[in-house]
Amino acid sequence: MTKTVGFVGVGNMGWPMAACLVKAGFTVNVNDSRREMADNFVQQVGGFAPDSLRQLAETSEVIVTMLPTSVIVERVLSGGDDNLFAGMKPGTVIIEMSSGVPSVTQRLAEQVAALGGTLIDGPVSGGVPRAKTGQLAIMVGGDEATIDRAMPVLSAMGSVLKTGGVGSGQAMKALNNMVSTGGFLIGIEALLIGQRFGLDPAVMTDVLNAATGMNNSTQKKFKQFVLSRKFDAGFAMGLLAKDLSIAMQVGRETATSAPLSALVNEMIVSAQAKFGPNADHTEMAKLCELLAGSELGEG
Repeated sequence: MTKTVGFVGVGNMGWPMAACLVKAGFTVNVNDSRREMADNFVQQVGGFAPDSLRQLAETSEVIVTMLPTSVIVERVLSGGDDNLFAGMKPGTVIIEMSSGVPSVTQRLAEQVAALGGTLIDGPVSGGVPRAKTGQLAIMVGGDEATIDRAMPVLSAMGSVLKTGGVGSGQAMKALNNMVSTGGFLIGIEALLIGQRFGLDPAVMTDVLNAATGMNNSTQKKFKQFVLSRKFDAGFAMGLLAKDLSIAMQVGRETATSAPLSALVNEMIVSAQAKFGPNADHTEMAKLCELLAGSELGEG
């Protein structure tokens, strides 16, 4: 039974995920590029903050990486003067939970295997609210026996959906976000058309949620973050743009024609250029509003 988990990256998502591990009874070693974040986590939640990535690896049986990009994951694993490979013991399981590039993750898995460990990928869906309650959807790709060994750790953070070989979880996550974004954008356009016609966008949202137009955005984003004008769902535009670029890369690598996906991707590229990578992803509704010449409101 795994007792000690290293967790690299205690940001918006990583913090509540690591907190769920502490709550589940694991000894958790945390690391973050911002040392104060790791220290604050220990003070507020528990666990330990080793002085280096090497020390974290030396004292952890399972290591979770929850980082912005595959470039950063690779740097944490093997780059610079301090990295996980320097202290990783044979038999260590690395769970790469970032929304990374599948082909890069597959290459990293080979490097981990050469050192006697195993890497699986497990990106998540559900956002900060479900990270806090330990109810994330975790898309896991990798060796079946390793997934079984890591199951107590994964189950403490959410529900496991096995997707296939290593890298398949990240491919699924990127494609999921493509579908989610498409649903958001078409829904916002519908609200704009309806408002121009004379329909109340809030009433429209209720009808969509009772009819076949329902999706995650109509249920959990339109009223909460767009019609309210709060735009604070907690997921950055730049991260969404990265996920969609990964989905498009998978499409190119598999020679799959995807014209609608390309249009959705272009909308996000344009929204990021207009509002910046740090803007909340729900602000992509503002791009639709600019194109329509109208602003959505309740009532």
